[in-house]
Amino acid sequence: MRAVFPLFAIPCLCLSLSAQDSPPWPVLAPATETSPLPGTTLLTETGDLSRLLHDANDRFLDKEIERAKAERGKLWNRDFASPEAYAKSVQPNRERLGRMLGIDREIRATPAGGDGLRVIESLTAGKIDASIRQVQWRAFGDVHGDGQLYLPVGEIKADLVFIPDANDFNYQLPAATALAQSGCRVLVLRLVSRLENEYQLSEREWIQRSAFLLGRTMTGYEVLKIQSAIDCLLADQSGNKRPLGVIGHGEGGRLALFAAALDDRINAALVSGSFGPRETLWKEPADRNLFGLLGEFGDAELGSLVAPRPLVIEHGVYPKYGYRAGVDLEIDPGNRANIPGKPGLLPSPTEAEVTSEWERLKSLTSDARVDLVKSNEALSDEAMSRFLAALKRSAAVKKPAQGNDILSPSTDRIDELVRHNRLALIEAAGDRKRYFADLKTDSLENFQQTIEPYREKFRTEVIGDFELPLLAPNVRTRPYQVGDKTLSYEVVMDVMESGGETVFAYGILTLPKDLDLSSGEKRPVIVCQHGLEGTPQDVVGEAKHDAYKAFATRLAERGFITFAPQNGYKYFDLFRLQQFKAQSIGKTLFSLIIPQHQQITGWLAEQSWVDKDRIAFYGLSYGGKSAMRIPPLVDRYCLSICSADFNEWVWKNAATDSESLKYSYANKGEYEIFEWNLGGTFNYAEMAALICPRPFMVERGHFDGVGPDEQVAFEFAKVKNLYEAKLGLTDRCEIEWFAGPHTINGVGTYKFLHRHLQWPEPGN
Repeated sequence: MRAVFPLFAIPCLCLSLSAQDSPPWPVLAPATETSPLPGTTLLTETGDLSRLLHDANDRFLDKEIERAKAERGKLWNRDFASPEAYAKSVQPNRERLGRMLGIDREIRATPAGGDGLRVIESLTAGKIDASIRQVQWRAFGDVHGDGQLYLPVGEIKADLVFIPDANDFNYQLPAATALAQSGCRVLVLRLVSRLENEYQLSEREWIQRSAFLLGRTMTGYEVLKIQSAIDCLLADQSGNKRPLGVIGHGEGGRLALFAAALDDRINAALVSGSFGPRETLWKEPADRNLFGLLGEFGDAELGSLVAPRPLVIEHGVYPKYGYRAGVDLEIDPGNRANIPGKPGLLPSPTEAEVTSEWERLKSLTSDARVDLVKSNEALSDEAMSRFLAALKRSAAVKKPAQGNDILSPSTDRIDELVRHNRLALIEAAGDRKRYFADLKTDSLENFQQTIEPYREKFRTEVIGDFELPLLAPNVRTRPYQVGDKTLSYEVVMDVMESGGETVFAYGILTLPKDLDLSSGEKRPVIVCQHGLEGTPQDVVGEAKHDAYKAFATRLAERGFITFAPQNGYKYFDLFRLQQFKAQSIGKTLFSLIIPQHQQITGWLAEQSWVDKDRIAFYGLSYGGKSAMRIPPLVDRYCLSICSADFNEWVWKNAATDSESLKYSYANKGEYEIFEWNLGGTFNYAEMAALICPRPFMVERGHFDGVGPDEQVAFEFAKVKNLYEAKLGLTDRCEIEWFAGPHTINGVGTYKFLHRHLQWPEPGN
C-alpha cells in the first residue's frame, strides 16, 4: 500500500520534445553555482530539509495544543446565577462532548417490561454480607453491557455503577465488596480489555479504529453502557428513589468522569487514578483518541460539567500499561508488520500536576464541590467514605483483605462491538446521503452554490483549519539538478506561525530548458506529489523508485513546469503521532499540508512565467490521498489526478471481515489513517464532488494492492454520475485502467493533462 511497491512496472510513455536548433535557454544559473532563482534569496539551510520540515511541524503542533488550552474559555458561557442557569449555560458544551464521543450516533436501549438487568448466574459471595450475581443488559443496538451485581444484606441505601480498570479482571473487588457491605447496590461493569488479539492490536484499539472512522469511539461505547446501566438501576428502584453514583479507577475513573459530565442523573462521582492534565493525550493509547477534545475540554473542564454535583478525585495509584512503550519510534520499517498498533502509555501525573488541574477546576466554577484525596492505594477507604458522604450516605468504609474468585475477560462483548461497527459501515452510505440532502444537482449553477457549505464543513469539521494567516513567503531557492532538458531548484518558503514556531513549505521546482523566463511566456504547472515516506527527490531526475517513474521530470521534459512538494507523511511513527497531536485539537495532518500548498500555489501564481489559471495536482498513493483532500480546499488547483489510491475509502478503513482485511487498514500498521466520521460525511465520491466542476481523473492499475477493481469502480461510478449524468460535464471526469501495479502509468493521465492544461503533446 506504499508508493514503492517493486512488483512490476509498465513502461512509461516518455516522448522526446521536438529538436530545436537554438533553444531559448532560461536565464538561470547552472546547478554547479550557488545563484538562487531570480526574484528569490539564496537557500542556505543545511541538513535534511524533509526532516527539518517534520520537526517544524511537530513544534508548531505543540504550540497549537498550548494555544487551544489557553483559548478554551471562548467556547464556554457559564451562568452562575443558579444551579438551573448553570446547567442550561453548559448544555451546549455537554452536547458537543457527546458528539465527540459519538454517543449521539446511537439509540440507547430503554429497559421496559422487565427488560433490564438479566441474571446469568448467582455467584458464591464467600464470607461477606452481600450476594453477587452475574448480569447483563441491553445497552444500544444489539450491544450488551455485562458485569456483576452486588446486593447488600438489608436495606439498599444507594445505587452505584462501579467501573474497574480495563485490565482488572477481578470483579470481586474488595472495594465493591466494601460498598455493598455499606448498604449500596453495586453494578460492576466489565470493560473491553487491553489484551492483544490475533492482529497484535489491543482489543480496545481494534474496536476504536473502525468506530472512529464511523463517527463513534471506544469511549463513547462504554459511556453508553454506563448510561444504560443507570437506566436499569433507576427502573428497578420501584419508586423508592435512591441516590445514584459512579465510581471508577484507571480507565474506569476516566469513564466515570465522562459519564458524570454528560449525565446529570448521577448525583456524585469518584474518579480514582485518572484525573490530571490531558495535553499529552496523543501519547495515550489509541482507543482514548477523541477528535477535538483538547480544544474545549481538559479534565478540569469535564469536572466543571459535573458541578455543582459532588466530585471526589483520588490521586496516588495509576494503572500501568503501555503498548510498545519505550520502543524507538524511528524503527526499521521492515519490522512494522509485527507492531501494527499506535504506541501508547497510560499517564501517571505527579501530585503537583494533579493539584494544579484540581485548582484549575475550582477556578472554573463558583460552586465546585470537588474533593481531592491523596493516597498510596487505589480506591482507598478514605476516598470511598468521602464519596458516600457526598451521596449523603455516610459510612466508614472498610475494604476486606481480599475478594473472591477471578472472573476472566469476555470476548462476547468484543464480538458484539465488531458486529455493531460492521452494521454502522453498512448504514454509512445512507448517513452520507442524508448529510448531502441539501446539495442540488439540477443545474451547474445550483450545484456550485449548494456545494460551498459542504466545502466549508470539510475544511472546518473534517480536515480542520488552524485559522492562521499565511506569512509573507520569504522564498529561498538554490540549484538542485541539471538534466538534458530541465533545470531544478530546491525551494523553501514560510507558511504560518504559532508561538514563535514557523511551519514552512519545501519542494523542488523543475523548469524546462526551452522556457525563456524573460519572454513573458506563461506555462502550466503540475504539482507532482510523492507517496508515503517519500521526498521530492523521489519524483525528479532519475527514478529512485520504480513506482514514481520520475514523473515530475518526465512532465517537465514535455514542456510543463513541475513542482514536487514535501508533504508531512514521512518518518514512520514520528509523523503518525503528529496526526494524534493534531486530532486532539480537532485538526489533522492535512491542516498543516493544505496551508503549505496554498502558499506554494500562491507563490507560483505570482511568477511571470506561470499561468496562474493552469496549476494542476497529480499525486501517487499517499499523494493520491492528497489529491482527494488538498484540491477541494486549494482553489488554485484547476484539476486533480488521484493515482494508485482512489477507493471505496470508508470500506477500506472500516471493514473487518476476513475477505476485506486483505485490503483494509483496520489491522495494518498505518494507525494514523483513520479520520473522524468520514463514514457519515465524505467518502471519496463526496470529496470528488468538492473538486467538481474542475477536471478529475483516477489512474488505476488492475494489480494494485490498495483494493480490488470492483470497489474502485463502485466508488468512481458515483463520481462519473455526478459529472456526466447530473451536470452534463462529459469531458472532465475520467479513469484509466491499466495492467500494472501500484505505480504511475503516465499514458492516459499525461493526455488528460495536455488536454485540460491546453499544452501540445510532444510532436504536435
